[in-house]
Amino acid sequence: MTVLVTGSRGRVASTLLGLLDAAGVKATAGSKNPADLSPPTGVGTVRCDLTDPATFDTALAGVDSVFLYAEATHAEVFADRARAAGVEHVVLLSSSSVLDPDAAENPIAASHLAAERALSAASDAGAFEATHLQPGAFATNALQWAGTLRDGRGPALPHPHTYGDPIHERDVAEAAFAVLTEPRLRGSSYLLTGPESLTFVEQLAVLAEATGRPAPHSVVTPEEWKGSVAGFIPETFADALLSYWASHDGRPTPLTRTVEELTGHPARTFAAWAADHAEDFRP
Repeated sequence: MTVLVTGSRGRVASTLLGLLDAAGVKATAGSKNPADLSPPTGVGTVRCDLTDPATFDTALAGVDSVFLYAEATHAEVFADRARAAGVEHVVLLSSSSVLDPDAAENPIAASHLAAERALSAASDAGAFEATHLQPGAFATNALQWAGTLRDGRGPALPHPHTYGDPIHERDVAEAAFAVLTEPRLRGSSYLLTGPESLTFVEQLAVLAEATGRPAPHSVVTPEEWKGSVAGFIPETFADALLSYWASHDGRPTPLTRTVEELTGHPARTFAAWAADHAEDFRP
């Protein structure tokens, strides 16, 4: 089996490459800029820009399975070229946001949903099997607080008591490894969560314990927060985030045991993630 791993600069994809290599599975690291990659020794690289269909055929040549990031711009074209290349299985890194009733109108969920639909249509037509991984909140989202925690201020939060289900990137990579290497797991959608539902305040307390440093926060209005991020988050995305946080304020997130069912071990706690990344939050 040969696996093309797209988005190989990402944390999940780079971890997955290591798992595949350690298991003796032939893998190729795909990226828009393959020269910037540092894959395991013996793992080849290829240019695969999911926004540029001209790169698809070369990247897919000789490939049996694909780990695909949810870039919706040319998802239908990618599915068509994968079918033409003889690909047998595509594993999509989607999002639990596709399960929301308004997913098609939500700018954060819409691209994942469009990619899922493109792959499902191709799978239904007999092109290849499609498997969708739908993680909730990545624990790595906490890295957005790193700069303010390093300088002692802490993040400004419009909804500090919003709950999430932080999942370790390694658990997502191990789930991807399982569905790529176990044929019986193909063709389904898997909702992945961490093992705990934690508020932002509770996550900050865990980070304080892991780093041995205070992890304060301030409370701002949604309008103040939106103004503070206007330079780097598009308004539609900021509105979607605020709406999501408001809807989960004070409401614990339902959890699954899918990580354990796929990998054979419980999902890693946020405390484990914080210990792994503690240096990112220290001066």
